[in-house]
Amino acid sequence: MRKRLTMRAVAAGVGALVVLGVAASPAYGLVRPAEPVPPAGLTGVEPTGADMPTVGGNLGNQHYSGLTQIAKDNLDELAPAWRTHVSAVAPASDDVGQQTTPIVVDGVIYLDTPSGGVIAVDGVTGDPVWKWENSVYGLSGTRRGVSAGDGKIFTLAGGNRVVALDDATGAEVWAVPATGPNGEDLGRVGKVATVYYDGIVYAHAADGDRGAVVALDASDGSYLWHFFGGPKRGEVFTGVDGVPFDASATWGPVLPDGTDCAEEGGATSWIHGAVDPELGMYYMTFGNARSCTSSQNGSLRPGDNLFSSTMVAVDAATGSYKWHYQSIHHDVWDMDNVHPPTLADIEVAGEERKVVFYGSKSGHQFVLDRTNGDPVLPVTEKAMITDSRQAHSPTQPFPQTRLLPECVVWEKLDPENIPGDPWRAVPNYNGYQADAEGNLVFNPDSYVAADEPFLSYPEGYPSDHREGCMYDPQWDLPILSTTSQNGGADWSNNAYSHRTNLVYYPYGTNPVAHWNGASANGQRAMGQYQTGGILAYDASTGEVAWENHLGTDMSHGQGPLVTASDLLFVGQIDGRALAMDAENGDVLWEFQTGSGIAAAPVTYEVDGEQYVAVFAAGSTNPYGGSVTQGDSLWAFKLGGTYTTESGSQEGPDTAPLTIRRPVSGAAVAGETVGNTVLLARSSRTADTAAARDATTQSSMQPTHLRVPVGTTVTFRNPGAETFPNFPNVKEHCATQFFEGEFNARLQPGETYQHTFDRAGEYYFNDCTDPRPTGKIEVYLTPQDQPGALRFTPSRINLSSETGLFTGVDGKVSAHFELPAGYRYESGAALVTPLSSSVVEPTKVTANKNRVILQFEKADIDNNVPAGEATLTVRVNVLDPSGVQKQLTSTATVRITK
Repeated sequence: MRKRLTMRAVAAGVGALVVLGVAASPAYGLVRPAEPVPPAGLTGVEPTGADMPTVGGNLGNQHYSGLTQIAKDNLDELAPAWRTHVSAVAPASDDVGQQTTPIVVDGVIYLDTPSGGVIAVDGVTGDPVWKWENSVYGLSGTRRGVSAGDGKIFTLAGGNRVVALDDATGAEVWAVPATGPNGEDLGRVGKVATVYYDGIVYAHAADGDRGAVVALDASDGSYLWHFFGGPKRGEVFTGVDGVPFDASATWGPVLPDGTDCAEEGGATSWIHGAVDPELGMYYMTFGNARSCTSSQNGSLRPGDNLFSSTMVAVDAATGSYKWHYQSIHHDVWDMDNVHPPTLADIEVAGEERKVVFYGSKSGHQFVLDRTNGDPVLPVTEKAMITDSRQAHSPTQPFPQTRLLPECVVWEKLDPENIPGDPWRAVPNYNGYQADAEGNLVFNPDSYVAADEPFLSYPEGYPSDHREGCMYDPQWDLPILSTTSQNGGADWSNNAYSHRTNLVYYPYGTNPVAHWNGASANGQRAMGQYQTGGILAYDASTGEVAWENHLGTDMSHGQGPLVTASDLLFVGQIDGRALAMDAENGDVLWEFQTGSGIAAAPVTYEVDGEQYVAVFAAGSTNPYGGSVTQGDSLWAFKLGGTYTTESGSQEGPDTAPLTIRRPVSGAAVAGETVGNTVLLARSSRTADTAAARDATTQSSMQPTHLRVPVGTTVTFRNPGAETFPNFPNVKEHCATQFFEGEFNARLQPGETYQHTFDRAGEYYFNDCTDPRPTGKIEVYLTPQDQPGALRFTPSRINLSSETGLFTGVDGKVSAHFELPAGYRYESGAALVTPLSSSVVEPTKVTANKNRVILQFEKADIDNNVPAGEATLTVRVNVLDPSGVQKQLTSTATVRITK
């Protein structure tokens, strides 16, 4: 194993890089091997061992390793062995952010770089072996992994190309556009991880109006076959029952203008597939229908719309259709289930079954027989509410056991209930409006009444209105439901453990409002908390075994890895790598990498030592620019001794995440607009018909008002005195959530004033139409108190008894002297030199004249450098008159590590 790695390093020049000059035209294969040569350990449903040769671990995407050296009883010894900033490796760039999961072959780690290139890294030392970039036809930006086989690494690049690189040197072997046999467009293949099996490379097209899965000969890139999610008109398939069917007929007729919704319908494949070598099948998932006016308007495409929102199994060698299973009929919600299919051999009701686990955004999973697509665990075709304008399917398939809640939660607006249930709904959506006590009560006379003539409710339906449940119908008005196009497990992988027989399922909570004109396939309600976690369910029964709501979204690449020592490794977008107990979900170990993680960890073994590696590069979904981007590939082992520039083994805490869905627009200083918000106007100045009674999300003017504590803000429903030509003519509201501070209902020309006496973020929206949403940001101006802060002792020893970051232990105390008559209220925090996130105390003791704060040394260690450091403490207090203030003080300390 290590011998081959050493030989490779010599071939490339030890510690050196092969920087390639690339030909402008694709190269042909060099010498085609007599037989395909897969990486050692490339299997379908067996555990991985020394290597993890695919982005799914094995071809069945189990993300399960048989390695056991790193175990629960020695986790305190797990520490970083090395870190490589892959963008800094020549040819260097300043690119950050990537969604790729590494692979490991013969002790070498291969992965996409933030720029879209590929790098090979020695798994023991972290030294680069080679790095490939391309300046001729360019690179593809967002990448989700490479594959290996026949002595090559397969990736994607600019110009819709699939590229093969020599795995020892990085030299380009071939590069071909992913097209049909006669040059036909098969879609955009720039994102999804490639898959290698038995001399074939599989590439998936996503993003475009139509996309196929295409198979290429691994020796030279020549075309073998393709399969479109949107079938050609008249294309007939024969199922396992022997009955032929015309898939294109499920899209309705060709439109009068000649448009065929099936051929412009999206139904693209967003994530890599799975291979069953024993059955010779390739399993792929296709996304939602997006054609003919809108993804959320199905009126022009009546029918189930095959193969959108569908898993399809084909012959791995020929691409011939085997079977399909559609998880959502006639999808108008972008609730497709496009995570990597996961294969396993399990026992169900005493019988051995070959299964595939399928289902992500929907918050449930189908356990299907992978030989024929039939459900192994019970599924019910559940009757649904339908809208006559949408051509809805009257039923949708639901597994008997759900993993996540089926409906949003309408919780009371109350300052004592923050943040509340993870699936709580923003008020005013679906007609749920606050009463005088803050309870959200359905109002049948609200905006949703306009839809009622078109709705049909199933017999025995328990309600007479839409409650925010899965597949609630919508048309032109916003209807909030769960999970969402960004919720459930989205495209994060699952993991399956042979030992526990549990499937590990990461998820995000992100309810969404749909209507025909909603961009991005639906509007995630502004102001809601975007959180998530991970759960485990019994593969044989579907029953949830445990759930750990970790508090950050886990559905956008934060896939888990499980090992035979019953450890579950997973990364979070806040930069933390976790080791959890696979049996109960307890977090046993955590490490701060310093940048967000949007990739699955891998584990491998070299020379008898087990390593765990994770790529911490960051992403943006769903937290946008608040995510700390990076380019760090970290590797951990027992007794790892790597330290960062600060003298700590960990990276600094990442920047604070914007957990709540932000409003649109930049902050506007209150004094520049008279501390006044205009309700339901698309412009603060335009006196036009288009501007009045506006319903866009930016129709609170301004959407983001920033004022100091103590400011009185005026909310105005502008009438003729403000806009004489086109005043608002409807009642509008400013409903504050989730604290319920105010709920002003204003007729045109009326105003409401509210004085904000506490710092914070106060979101509010409109009861007439809930989309317009604003935020009042109330801030405190820090008042410095020189000499008020002291640390005891002033020399802070952050050294570890074990020499590892897990051995940093103990407390640090800070004393903050308060001015006479001031008393502590809230918000105590430590501001450190290396992070924009603050360190919160574990204990606060407030006396008459001082505040005593206690911090964990382990929380401080990675955020301060060794040597002289400046630390600041801030506290929120009430002055003698009861007015909230913020006091700060700074002290210089000596840090030893």
